[in-house]
Amino acid sequence: MVVLHLSFWVLYLTYRVYDLQGYIGIDKAFAYIAIPLASNLIASYVHYFFILPLWISRQRIKTYALSTFAFLLVMVVVRILVENQLYPLIVKNETYFQTVKLTRIISTIWDTIAFMLFTGMIRLTVDRFDLESKQKQLQNEKLTAELNYLKAQINPHFLFNTLHNLNYLVYSQSTLATEVIIKLSGIMRYMIDDANKNRVQLGQEVDYLNNYIHLESIRLTHPFELSFVKDGDFSLVEIAPLTLIPLVENAFKHGVRDRAPGCWIKIHLEVSKGHILFDVSNRILPIDPSRPPSGFGLENLKKRLALSYPGKHNFVMSQLNGVHSVKLILDV
Repeated sequence: MVVLHLSFWVLYLTYRVYDLQGYIGIDKAFAYIAIPLASNLIASYVHYFFILPLWISRQRIKTYALSTFAFLLVMVVVRILVENQLYPLIVKNETYFQTVKLTRIISTIWDTIAFMLFTGMIRLTVDRFDLESKQKQLQNEKLTAELNYLKAQINPHFLFNTLHNLNYLVYSQSTLATEVIIKLSGIMRYMIDDANKNRVQLGQEVDYLNNYIHLESIRLTHPFELSFVKDGDFSLVEIAPLTLIPLVENAFKHGVRDRAPGCWIKIHLEVSKGHILFDVSNRILPIDPSRPPSGFGLENLKKRLALSYPGKHNFVMSQLNGVHSVKLILDV
């Protein structure tokens, strides 16, 4: 900002001296320009630092207008008096600066106002950019806080389900309890180390899905059909953590039940041409009144998608012929 102001005044001084030096010499040209330049500098920066903030920061428009008028009047009077005293010493036989006419007063007013307006516009422009930058920063902080809040809601939800599975196996003295503990440690490591990141490798999210699916499969005592098809190269693709798991969790919650025969879940994950396609479908089971009502999983996911992939996602749910399907497409 200092460089911008300094550059303007240097260019102005250089141009004016160059314009006059051919007529009165370079020494007199500097002296001739110095008086209005000093006046305009004082007027510009007193207005810039002390008067303009009355309007910008305090919104006191009347006070600003009166202060500007009074200050402009003082500056014009002082400048004309100084010019009348010094200009005749610089340029002999100078008559313009020995009289005070209306045209000269108007010219001096306009000259002073022009520089006050120019530097004032710089102040207004810079303040506007600063305000927009701060507003954008506040908005980003708000979105980050909201996203972290949504993640904080998800993590205890998953942890509760997983601990419930482990409690079931320990209570039944299953030999699979140790395996569940290993899978649980992988899930907790992912949630603690990676869930708070903006992006993780898609392969890490898939490992998390595999651990979750394995834990759910152990918990369920009756066999069911599960298909998890993966297509594409996951090594160079990143995704917002915990984006896919709510769809899988929802399928297990509503599509698989020990006492219901013929349960099945089909999962398809594909990476192709800058897109992640994730399809999850399951059989629709009758509502079990003994189970607690659904939580905020999918609604939470929609909010997270709006924050993490604004304008870069497509989320579609459908129910047809007893099948619940969810399709999520992400631009990456």
